[in-house]
Amino acid sequence: MRPRFHTVLFDLDGTLADTIPLIVASYQHAFRTVLGEEIDEARARAWIGRPLLPALLEESPEHGHSLDLTYREWNLANTARLIQRYDGVPEMLEALASAGVRMAVATSKRRQTARLALEGVGIDHLIEVAAALEDTTRHKPEPDPLLHAAASLGSQPCDCVYVGDATVDVLAARAAGMAAIAVSWGAADREALAATGPDALVDTVADLTAYLLGHDEG
Repeated sequence: MRPRFHTVLFDLDGTLADTIPLIVASYQHAFRTVLGEEIDEARARAWIGRPLLPALLEESPEHGHSLDLTYREWNLANTARLIQRYDGVPEMLEALASAGVRMAVATSKRRQTARLALEGVGIDHLIEVAAALEDTTRHKPEPDPLLHAAASLGSQPCDCVYVGDATVDVLAARAAGMAAIAVSWGAADREALAATGPDALVDTVADLTAYLLGHDEG
C-alpha cells in the first residue's frame, strides 16, 4: 500500500504536541500580570494558531508588547512542566518515515520554542521545523508558511497535505493549493473544523496514521 501523500506538513500546537494547557496558562499569566485581568480558557483557545504578538496587539494595542514578553518568559520557563505527548505520534512519524514520506513542521511559533516543544515530547529526532514565525512576513491563514516549508523540502504544493487542529490550518492549506486534514484533539471545536471543509477530519492519531499511509483505502 502506497502512502496517500508524498509530503506531510504538520502544525505543532494541538497537533503533534499537546501544548494547549501550556498556551492557555501562558495567556492567563500574561493577562493577570500585565493587566490584572482574568481570562477564561475559551478566550485563550481562540488565539491558538495565530502569531502571538499580532493577536495580543489586537487585543490590547497599548500593552501588547508587554503581554508578549510576559507570555514568552513564562511559557519558556514552564514548557518542560506543562507540555504533554499525544499517544501514538512518535510511532506515526516513524511509520511515515519508513514509508518514504517527507515530513516537516510549519508553525506560527518561533523556531526556538518550536524546537523546545518537539524536544519536550521526544520527537525532535523524527521531524524538523521547516517553517517558523521568523521565516515569513505573512502567517496562517495566509499560505506563506506552508509554501515555505514545501519549498524547503523540494516538494510541490500539489504533492503536500497539511495537518492541523485549527480552522486557520485548513484555510492556509487551501490557500497554498494543498490537501487539508483537520484533527479534532486540539484547540478548535469539531463542528468549526468540519465547516471549513477539510479533505478529512480525524479523531485519533491511529485514524490519522491510517489515512496518511493509505491503509483506509479499499
